[in-house]
Parts: sequence; C-alpha cells; structure tokens
Amino acid sequence: MAVRNNLERILKGIENYSPRIIAVTKYYDEKAMIEAYNAGLRDFAESRALEAVEKISKIDDTAKSQSIYHFIGHLQTNKVKYVVGFFEYIHSVDSLKIAKCIDDVANKKGIKQKILIQVNNALEPQKFGVNTAQLENLIDETAKLKSLELVGLMNIAPLTDDENKLRELFSNMKDLKDKFSLKELSMGMSNDYKIALECGATMIRLGRILFEDN
Repeated sequence: MAVRNNLERILKGIENYSPRIIAVTKYYDEKAMIEAYNAGLRDFAESRALEAVEKISKIDDTAKSQSIYHFIGHLQTNKVKYVVGFFEYIHSVDSLKIAKCIDDVANKKGIKQKILIQVNNALEPQKFGVNTAQLENLIDETAKLKSLELVGLMNIAPLTDDENKLRELFSNMKDLKDKFSLKELSMGMSNDYKIALECGATMIRLGRILFEDN
C-alpha cells in the first residue's frame, strides 16, 4: 500500500494546487503500475518505447483503457512508430526533425498526436531539449505540421538544492508557456515538484516519491 499512502501524503501537501500527477513508472514493473492505478492515478510515464509497450501489454484491459500514457524519454526516429498513438502525450520533442517524423507517422495512422516541446533552459550539455533562443522557431515550424497538436512545454531541472535557481528556471518556463499561449507545463519531479507547482506547473512527474517508502 506504499503508493496509496504516499499519494495521500503528496496530495495533502499540494492541496492548493490541482496538477495532473503523472506516475513515472520507467523503473517499476506492471504490478507497481496497477498499484498506482488502484490508488486512483490514471497518468503514467515511460521513457523506453519498446519496454513500455511490453510492460503495458501485461495490464488488464480495463486499467489499460482507462489510463493515459506519456512518453518522457529522448525519442529516436526509429522508435517513433511505436510511440505515436500508443502514448497520448509525447513530452520530449526537441527538434524539428523528430517533430516531422512524429507528424508523418501520426498522419499515416490517421491521428493527431499531442506533443510538448522539451526546453533545456538550464543549458545543461548532458540533457536534451532546445534552448530558449531556438524555441520560437521550433514552435512556428511545428505549427505547420497538421498531425501534431502542441499542447505545452516540458523541462527537466538540474538536480540541486538551490531553491532560488530552481524558482528562476521554473518561472522562466511559465513565462515561455504564457508567451506562446500554451496550455500545459510539465515540470517538477520527486525532489522539486512543490517549487514547480508554486511557479505554475500543470503536470508533475513523480516516481520515487510515489513508489518507494519515504
């Protein structure tokens, strides 16, 4: 019952907010996903396409049909065909090349794929994402792709105890979301989700704090 207890504690701590809580299950098996589903969660995130498809296929049809899947990992072009349509949201679009590939597959499948653009506003060289100077052009070019629906922005903040730095980065993301009139802002993980919510996150991605004893 760890997930249920953890979720209750998390919800008490963020009662002034109403984000979409996305359970990040990439390090956990289908049993953990079912435990999260039974606790009331309906949004699940994975970062490895083939492993995710295999894992989710083991879940019973009712839970599967009532859940929403989010892809949050770096997406390679040869994996796009597995992700488009299977995941309702792709959070990690970081180039026009991958956007066009997603659009092409979505067009062939006759669907409209919801995407978020990943922004690396901390300019961390080891992380994917466009920098803020590249963002407007990517948004403009993505708007021309008819089988995509750009719903928001995503970022992965640095792992730091510097709350002022986190607030600066998260607030910058909120400003960008508002500048481009987007709906969703996917930011905040187990160690920084409360700060992300204070700065305007609409989606928070929680793994360890949900699934492990805290």
